Amino acid sequence: MNEHTIKNKRIWELDVFRGFCILCVIVVHLVFDIQTIFGLLDNMPPLYVFIQEYGGTLFVILSGICVTLGSRNIKRGLIVAGGAVIITAVTVLIFEPELHIWFGILHLLAFCMLTYGIYKKLPPVLTLIIGVTFAITGLYFDKIYVDSPYLFILGLKSRSFSAGDYFPILPYLGFFMIGTFIGKTVYKEKKTLFPRVNESCLLLRFLSWCGRHSFFIYLIHQPVLYGACMLIAASL
Repeated sequence: MNEHTIKNKRIWELDVFRGFCILCVIVVHLVFDIQTIFGLLDNMPPLYVFIQEYGGTLFVILSGICVTLGSRNIKRGLIVAGGAVIITAVTVLIFEPELHIWFGILHLLAFCMLTYGIYKKLPPVLTLIIGVTFAITGLYFDKIYVDSPYLFILGLKSRSFSAGDYFPILPYLGFFMIGTFIGKTVYKEKKTLFPRVNESCLLLRFLSWCGRHSFFIYLIHQPVLYGACMLIAASL
């Protein structure tokens, strides 16, 4: 193995964690489809509720870590933005208005990637302070309502606002920036923190594969799940 390969070796645990997160997303959306179409699975266990409530936040933090380890963030941000536009178009065409996605997790991640260069060279501690401030501000915004229907991207909602997936800039840019702090400190050397783990085992390889392809899995999983559930419902 040459020096270039060693230098650019992926950090396996980040791929595995990202893969686990995307599988959790699939489970959450499958449960939602079953609840919506079949009226089943109303009472879910606490672990599921935790994943449903906070899994997205963990994924945003993880994305913040990863953005500090790679390059071509503008290109990747534009690709994710394209996926976000597709998601919006599909939900507007297929679903009821309350399930339309105007600023979901892909929109948020595209924004975060495209704006990362603005604060990329800031000292990590200052990035952390700003990130925590944004997160706290966004959590406060979640408790209030405004009259304008156009400020939801920032986290300021009107009482009539609804969405199938919603990740506003505040607080989630703050969580993303916290992730960049972790990336610049904990992963400063851009190496795995668990070099002794056998990453070639089947489970880790599968999760890692899911993590490396999480964007495309996210794009296709819900149409597949929803379509399958509708087919089953039509055959009953």
